[in-house]
Amino acid sequence: MVIVDTSVWIDALRGTVNRQTVWLKRAVLGEEVGLTSLILCEVLQGVKNDAQFRGLRADLLHFFIFDTGSAELAIASAQNYQTLRKKGYTVRKTIECIIATFCIEEDHRLLHRDSDFEPFEKHLGLRVVHPPAIAPN
Repeated sequence: MVIVDTSVWIDALRGTVNRQTVWLKRAVLGEEVGLTSLILCEVLQGVKNDAQFRGLRADLLHFFIFDTGSAELAIASAQNYQTLRKKGYTVRKTIECIIATFCIEEDHRLLHRDSDFEPFEKHLGLRVVHPPAIAPN
C-alpha cells in the first residue's frame, strides 16, 4: 500500500506536474493507494466551496482511508519525534510525525513532497516512493 501525503494531493489537484503527481496518476490505475484520516482532513480543508468539497470528498473516499487517532499511534509518534530530536532533527508538524509513524508501524510506503519526512526515512526506516525523473518532452 502507498499512502499519498497531502503535499502530493494538493499538487495533483492544482494540476502541478512533478515526479510525484505523474507517479500518482499512473498508480491510481493499478497500485493500492490510500490516505490517512489526517490527510483526508488536510486536503478537504483547502477546498473553497461546497460543491467542490462534496465532489472531492466523494473522489477521495474511493481510496483506502486509515484512521490515525489511536493512543498507541500518538505515543509512538511522540517517541519518534523524541528520537529524531536527539539526532538533531526537529520535525515542524505533528501531523507529519503521525503520518510517518503510521506508515512505519503498518509497513506502508509513503509518497510525499515534504522534507519533514526525510529524517523518518533516514533514521527510522520509513519506506518512501521515489518516482523516477520525468522525461523531457
